Amino acid sequence: MDQSVSKEKSGLLRRMNPADFALLAPHLHLRVLDLKAPLEMAGEPVASVCFLESGLASVVARNRPGLDTEVGIIGHEGMSGSALVMGADWAPHDCYMQMPGEAVCIDSEPFKAALQKSPTLRAFLLRYAHYLHGQTKSTALSNARAKLEDRLARWLLMCDDRVVGHQIQITHEFLSVMLGVRRPGVTIGLQILEGRGLIRSRRGEIVIRDRDGLIAVADGFYGQAEAEYERLLG
Repeated sequence: MDQSVSKEKSGLLRRMNPADFALLAPHLHLRVLDLKAPLEMAGEPVASVCFLESGLASVVARNRPGLDTEVGIIGHEGMSGSALVMGADWAPHDCYMQMPGEAVCIDSEPFKAALQKSPTLRAFLLRYAHYLHGQTKSTALSNARAKLEDRLARWLLMCDDRVVGHQIQITHEFLSVMLGVRRPGVTIGLQILEGRGLIRSRRGEIVIRDRDGLIAVADGFYGQAEAEYERLLG
């Protein structure tokens, strides 16, 4: 294990059974992940698994170039490469950094070997995969039924859960992909939330001013997946 690698900043590694962490530890290395750094590519083999320590990764479904939307968010609570936990070798979605950060990573072969050796490791990470599916369900429901400002409030809350402080570095262009709407729609949604005093929006940055107010605007679309994470993983 790289001497600079620690399990303390990763929610999953920190919660992991010590014996299971010991299986992974010799193969772990620290990676610095720049903006838009790819972690997985849809339809391609999963080369490595990354346990995020900081930054944000987007799980993005894509039909064709220009027709894509975010279906999940991964921060310090999670990991990329969950397909390997479920016995698949290929990534079903793109996954790339929407905010730069760091991660503790392991190549796919030693990771799969550890899963074979330890039923408790697989069972633990399957609970995370189940949570991630629940998050995707909540995203699909909000995209289909929630108003734009409700969806935007939910997304900002999910980012706020995963960043240090209350400042979110994001452009309108990135937000349009994340929410699956055109850029003018993003502008309108931000103006609505800012007009209510819930956020402050500046070029490339959104500052959370009233988290409880955002939860109210999210209208029940935020919170279920987050509670499930705590129930499943503690």
